[in-house]
Amino acid sequence: MELTEDELNQYAYLKRQHYLATSMELTEENVIRVLQDLMPYIEADGGWLEFVEIEHETNFVKIRLGGACESCAMSAITLKQGIEKKVMSEIPECYGVIQVL
Repeated sequence: MELTEDELNQYAYLKRQHYLATSMELTEENVIRVLQDLMPYIEADGGWLEFVEIEHETNFVKIRLGGACESCAMSAITLKQGIEKKVMSEIPECYGVIQVL
C-alpha cells in the first residue's frame, strides 16, 4: 500500500508536532530542569552536580561534578551513561555533556 502525497504531508506534519511537544530546546533553563531531575540520585551517593554553561558552537553542555563524585572511579560512567544520556534524550539538540573541573 502506497501513501498519497497528502498522507505523506500529514505524516510529516504530525511527526514535527510530536517532536515539538516531546522535546525541549537547548536552553540553560531546560538543561537545569533535566539536571534537577537527576540530583536526588547524585546526592544519594554523596555527590553534587552543577550546570556550568552551554557551548553553543558545538551544542555541548558543561557540568561540574563534586562531593563524592570528584574522586569516584565510576564518575565517568555516571557522566556518560546517566547524565549525558538523560540530557540528550530530553534535549535532542545537545550533542553531549562535558565534565569540567
